[in-house]
Amino acid sequence: MTVSSAFAVDGPLARAIPGFAPRQAQLTMAEAVARALEDKSVAIIEAGTGTGKTFAYLVPALASGKKVVISTGTKALQEQLYLKDLPRIRDALGRAPQLALLKGRSNYLCLARLKAREADANLLDPRLLTMMSQVSRWAPRTDSGDIAELPLPEDAAIFPHVTSTAENCLGRECPYFEDCHLVKARKKAMDADLVVINHHLFFADMAIKDTGFGELLPQADAVIFDEAHQLPDIACQYFGESVSTRMIQDLCKDLEVVVRTELKDQRQLALAADKLSRTSADLRLALPGEPQKGNLRQIESLLAPAMKRLGDDLDFVNQVLKQNLGRCTTADNLYERLATIRARLARVQDTQTLGYSYWYEASRYHLSLNLTPLSIADKFEAVIEDKPAAWVFTSATLAVDGAFDHFKALLGLKPKAELVLDSPFDYPHQGLWLVPRNIPEPTGNRPIAPLMAALLPLIEAAGGRTFVLFTSHRMLNLAADWLESRIDFPILVQGRAPKRALLEEFVQAGNAVLLGTGSFWEGVDVRGQQLSCVIIDKLPFGRPDDPLLQARMEDCRRQGRDPFAELQLPQAVIALKQGAGRLIRDVTDRGVLVICDNRLVNRPYGATFIKSLPPFERTRSIARAEAFLRDINEN
Repeated sequence: MTVSSAFAVDGPLARAIPGFAPRQAQLTMAEAVARALEDKSVAIIEAGTGTGKTFAYLVPALASGKKVVISTGTKALQEQLYLKDLPRIRDALGRAPQLALLKGRSNYLCLARLKAREADANLLDPRLLTMMSQVSRWAPRTDSGDIAELPLPEDAAIFPHVTSTAENCLGRECPYFEDCHLVKARKKAMDADLVVINHHLFFADMAIKDTGFGELLPQADAVIFDEAHQLPDIACQYFGESVSTRMIQDLCKDLEVVVRTELKDQRQLALAADKLSRTSADLRLALPGEPQKGNLRQIESLLAPAMKRLGDDLDFVNQVLKQNLGRCTTADNLYERLATIRARLARVQDTQTLGYSYWYEASRYHLSLNLTPLSIADKFEAVIEDKPAAWVFTSATLAVDGAFDHFKALLGLKPKAELVLDSPFDYPHQGLWLVPRNIPEPTGNRPIAPLMAALLPLIEAAGGRTFVLFTSHRMLNLAADWLESRIDFPILVQGRAPKRALLEEFVQAGNAVLLGTGSFWEGVDVRGQQLSCVIIDKLPFGRPDDPLLQARMEDCRRQGRDPFAELQLPQAVIALKQGAGRLIRDVTDRGVLVICDNRLVNRPYGATFIKSLPPFERTRSIARAEAFLRDINEN
């Protein structure tokens, strides 16, 4: 079966899938993916919203008969592909390939850690005991061990206690190795024809050669990245290094467990672990103030005394553990974890090494110290050159002003094929783009009251049904406080409930106003009249105090290049395209896009944004946008 026959008017997809209709852009993309699979070449494809890019890469992948790895941006998209899209296409094409879904190890129940926690539950915080009992009741019933099956929040505090990390996994020496859910999932992936993973898993394995999955990629004939615009940032995370007080405290808890269960004569080790845990907490306290993120070099002197005490305590625990090597597998594994922590700590403290950004991030209770490479282009290019396979990169937002130069430079790509496929939507008639006059300038201390007062008539004209997307949590919370006493529509605010719950409530309410930041700018698909207006508070330029951006800009200047044109502007364009893409999701959708930033019309670079966004009809009149929204409601 050819790709073109699969997408034909009377083809298998049309016969088997209700509502399926051929689209030229979708067929063009599918044929490009098929050529890349056949040639084992590199292709970059921007597929505008509504193109149907998922089917456009899944059909040739399934029809090829090759072993294909598909990497997605999120676990939610992974599950949609594996549970919904792939079975529909497989059945329509009449094929029977083996499919597998593989997540990172932190998504699978670790039987060894579960048994350890059950044996010593008194080490758990009392608030975790209820969740622990849920896990214990579920454990004998699950086949996959995927913690997503549990009716608990994605970030439930119990999960780190019952899942493993690469550092604390015992590997083949684990007494539960043969029953390990992660091992079983990896074996299934090894045997499958098509495996769905996510970007974090791809890079985590590529960076650390995690046991098992490292054997999967060499077997693959093709790797297809969906939501590929996320790759550069995720890749940088995994080619860097990080050490945190949470990592140290988790080690200390496991040291206490081994003393209670296997090294009962080593009271000194338990005391040393307790002291180390308190010292790591003191490191966070050495940095006063609220949660923050910044340049590590700027706080080195502030952290120096606490870092010295931490180093001394790590050395002492190391000496005590070393004396117990060979007594039990768990202690040997803890010794290796400790060595990893000490090595990483030394690495992030060596802040004079060039080519890296050194930065810290302080949450309420923990502090992480990190180094991130300024560029991973050479490393990623080497990966592609070492692996003769098809590499396909696709997303709705990869191009800037119609070209892929920025994306190619970040990953060191040399594609054989480059395609920009426009959306089939009739943007000039389906939507209106408003840049309001007479609104406060988008400065750091922008007043919220006049901004929201100008937007209030639009929210009312839309009958709620509005996303308000912000570039900072501060502005989001100020806007939420301002709106709550001024509108009767339900107000949903990011952070007050899980993302999935907020979206479900938004759709069910039919007249809600949702306020969100980063995670709501992409990967959100609300179709129909429930969403008629998307408001973006300002152009999403990276924060000037972001240490990684600062380091990249300085490196760019040293090479005599323009950091604004090469870094800040392209990244902001791609982010804005993602946010704007929330509005029109179907051929029948209509709505108003509002961008509250006059720089779009009074700065030369505004033209780059305009060329990269959908071709909505544009206006500066709030009254005209109100009329457009009222017309949507009336019809």
